Amino acid sequence: MTTIFSKIISKEIPADIVYEDENILAFLDINPVNPGHTLVIPKEPSTDGLETNPEVLSQIIKIGQRVAQAQKKSLGCPGVNFVMNNGEAAGQEVFHTHLHVIPRYHDDKCFSKAMPTMSDRTKDKETAALLASVI
Repeated sequence: MTTIFSKIISKEIPADIVYEDENILAFLDINPVNPGHTLVIPKEPSTDGLETNPEVLSQIIKIGQRVAQAQKKSLGCPGVNFVMNNGEAAGQEVFHTHLHVIPRYHDDKCFSKAMPTMSDRTKDKETAALLASVI
């Protein structure tokens, strides 16, 4: 499937590239949460992080870490979010694996905090056992 990201990889459309090697491309998000918001993508097509080759996923995280360190050093942000949406229900809009590396500042209000809920310890034990049985 052709996506906007595959067109960026092939240089059919421009992007503000911050990193590129033979497997990974990192470029500024066109709709940034904060200035410097960067997307890190594999050049090898995959729909999301759940189907991406684990070695490639590791490379995405490694480059994401380098981008985050560069954001902190050059932009002066005190924090960084790594966000990967996997599937439409999770908010994924472009179906090519990508990691958002988002510079964060105190009180930037770019994400609202979810209301905390009390855990149901009995249900949690059942859920943990269910997950563990499949991993």
